[in-house]
Amino acid sequence: MVLEKLKWRYATKKMDPSKQVAPDKVERILESIRLAPTSSGLQPYEVIVVTNPEVREKIKPIAWNQSQITDGSHLLVFAAWDNYTADRINSMFDLVNAERGSTSEGWENYRKMLLGTYVPRDPQVNFEHAARQAYIGLGIALTAAAFEGVDSTPMEGFEPAKLDEILGLRERGLRSVAIMPLGYREADKDWLVNLKKVRRARENFITEVA
Repeated sequence: MVLEKLKWRYATKKMDPSKQVAPDKVERILESIRLAPTSSGLQPYEVIVVTNPEVREKIKPIAWNQSQITDGSHLLVFAAWDNYTADRINSMFDLVNAERGSTSEGWENYRKMLLGTYVPRDPQVNFEHAARQAYIGLGIALTAAAFEGVDSTPMEGFEPAKLDEILGLRERGLRSVAIMPLGYREADKDWLVNLKKVRRARENFITEVA
């Protein structure tokens, strides 16, 4: 099942502006992202869902004028924490303790280790670490969209600083790292839709160490 869905999906180049993704499908995709694994369970990124046509028109020019941004139904923006702070780390550990109704010495020692390691570290190093966690969510989102029969396109082709300004992300301690339009392919206008999916052969891609 999963392989068939992954063979079906592709980086859609032309989306049909007349078709909207149903809210329940979008919610399942977003929930899949929320459930994605992250380092130490910190979830150091957020997802901004942009449906406002005017905002997406502003984003399009700073994203190589890619039509999926405005033709798609929804635009997901993956925005990583700009830094790991004591407040951010503590808030996640406190949430875990509250949800589980308990804690342990080992868990609290792990909290101290992260506070002692991450907080003093260079903010750019921390941002790059957080961005890598966001990409895990991006991968989960692509797979979840395929399961929902929804087309998507992962994109790095945009100007992050300008997108951050449009969405007011820096004021929230966030920096955009990737975007992903959701929608439905307009097959008769998409040059990529019928081309064979090409990947390296298994023997040139996977190494087994037994």
